[in-house]
Amino acid sequence: MIVTVASFKGGVGKTTSAIHIASYLQQQKPTLLIDGDANRSSLRWHRRGPGLPFKVCDEMQGPRFAREYEHIVIDTAARPSPDELETLTEGCDVLVVPCSPDALSMDVLGEMVDSLRGVKMERFRVLLTMVPPKPNTDGQEAKETLEELGFPLLEGFVRWYHAFKKAAVAGVPVCDVKRDPNAKEAWKDYETVCRELCR
Repeated sequence: MIVTVASFKGGVGKTTSAIHIASYLQQQKPTLLIDGDANRSSLRWHRRGPGLPFKVCDEMQGPRFAREYEHIVIDTAARPSPDELETLTEGCDVLVVPCSPDALSMDVLGEMVDSLRGVKMERFRVLLTMVPPKPNTDGQEAKETLEELGFPLLEGFVRWYHAFKKAAVAGVPVCDVKRDPNAKEAWKDYETVCRELCR
């Protein structure tokens, strides 16, 4: 399975999603994460700690390692051009588009969905990320709006937890964060999303 994670907007959990999708897939079969972001966010996350439980490389090394892995997750550069977007969509089984439930992110998501439809990409799914905890209703309102717009939205979503920041600092997936009561819940959100992606 090849999963690409892309967004026209930064700060919506693109790298976090790529890392946790790869962590889930690694539990099934050997997984490679290709870091195509100029900031090398996935590689930086990997190097901060004992190492993530899957192979991480940059896009220049990707062709060398790809044949050795059953699953590949691609963390892309921010704001891909139309040509880049077309290439990305042709080279994956599913494209995941993270979006946080705020007005600016939703507006930019609309632009990306238009671009994806412009290159006739149908194998993409929108993932709501950074959803505030209840009683805040932003997540539910965003979900309803995206459904009304007819966007292909994943049923699962990822709530905002401080545990994700701890995971990035420690260089581990959130399931390996110690002494945080919400780490397991944060991981469960990605497990739910990934089971849906793998159907």
